[in-house]
Amino acid sequence: MPISMLESSIFKDMFGTAAMREVFDDAATVRRYTDTEIALAKVQGQLGVIPASAAATIARLADSTKLDMVELKRETEIVGYPILPLVHQISKMCGPEGEYLHWGATTQDIMDTATILQVRDALALIETDLDELDAILDALALKYRDAPMAGRTHLQHALPITFGYKVSVWLLMVRRHRERLSQLKPRVLIGQFGGAAGTLASLGDQGLAVHAALMKELNLGASPVTWHVARDGLTEAVQFLALVTGSLGKIALDVMLMMTNELAEAFEPFVKGRGASSTMPQKRNPISCELMLSASKAVRQHAGLALDAMVQDFERATGPWHIEWAAIPESFILTAGALRQAKFMLAGLEVDTARMLKNLDLSGGLIVAEAVMMGLAPHIGRQTAHDVVYDACRLASTSGRKLAEVLYEDSHVASKLDRALIDRLCDPANYLGAAPQMVDRMHAWRAH
Repeated sequence: MPISMLESSIFKDMFGTAAMREVFDDAATVRRYTDTEIALAKVQGQLGVIPASAAATIARLADSTKLDMVELKRETEIVGYPILPLVHQISKMCGPEGEYLHWGATTQDIMDTATILQVRDALALIETDLDELDAILDALALKYRDAPMAGRTHLQHALPITFGYKVSVWLLMVRRHRERLSQLKPRVLIGQFGGAAGTLASLGDQGLAVHAALMKELNLGASPVTWHVARDGLTEAVQFLALVTGSLGKIALDVMLMMTNELAEAFEPFVKGRGASSTMPQKRNPISCELMLSASKAVRQHAGLALDAMVQDFERATGPWHIEWAAIPESFILTAGALRQAKFMLAGLEVDTARMLKNLDLSGGLIVAEAVMMGLAPHIGRQTAHDVVYDACRLASTSGRKLAEVLYEDSHVASKLDRALIDRLCDPANYLGAAPQMVDRMHAWRAH
């Protein structure tokens, strides 16, 4: 029985996706090990390092689906790594010519390259999700480009914004993640082949030629030097996932707060029974947001583990490598799950613009005190205007009156501004700044 929520028959599709699990499950892992061994034999046969007939036999007969997984598990527990057990079985599949399997390679070459092949597949899934999320957010921002709402800093009303502006800030993060993804691929998608200590000594003067041919065969980048203990590439991939889920966590937190009864400005899509309480029939809990937020925290922990895995001794590490075996697949699965929840939640987000307007007026105009101050400043000076409006805000707040009403009666203000101007300055819809134009700018901006 699985003990991880990522494999649980109950929870696995809340925290991950079937497509991403298929990239990293046992079948996919041993298939990628086998693919790498076949590719190595193929290029070595072409270069004359091993007999061409042996390479052809290995390519024809090596089949990961025929592996005895029980025996592979048993022998791996003895050896400590799965490649020697895998080589034992595949060489038997290939008969006498199977003796040329794994020629000049070391365990970490095969495992690292297989991991990179999996990461390539996984990043393609993440890229598709980010592209889809980008389109959802872009449409949402444009739809609510001019919908006024309270902007909040330190959880207090600050200045008016539009909901489209808020969504554009979310979109900015997603677009930058798409840019990061395109930039990190050349650094991350680098195959591994160096032999026992990374020097390719067992292949003599053909080592570098085999290395180059293998990377070309697998369509992976090639490093000028073996990276057995230079783990920054894979670590960067996990840090990238932490950035993505961190942004999703921020979006989730915003929506969770807007779903509170006190704000009630936006809600996750309604699905009968979703977010229901076992005892409180009125509840509508932010389920997708909760899953996104939890993923951001879990992937953050894996990002720390990946950084720890970078600190490796000499030319081959004694332990830190194993940390990646958990951190990499779990980070990708959690990120895929969070992106799936984000797409569902944001594509069907229910936005209450009337409630946003009501909340915007909650302070009786105090949210646009800066507008009044800036309107008054040319007449009496900025600092004096600040003090006058500050006192008016205090009076409005303690008396429960609207700011405009207090300003009508303040001689410092009334002598400089007429009632019509005071009313215009106290209308939040007139103090949106460049928020709508920023939505347009964000729409026009594309990740490179």
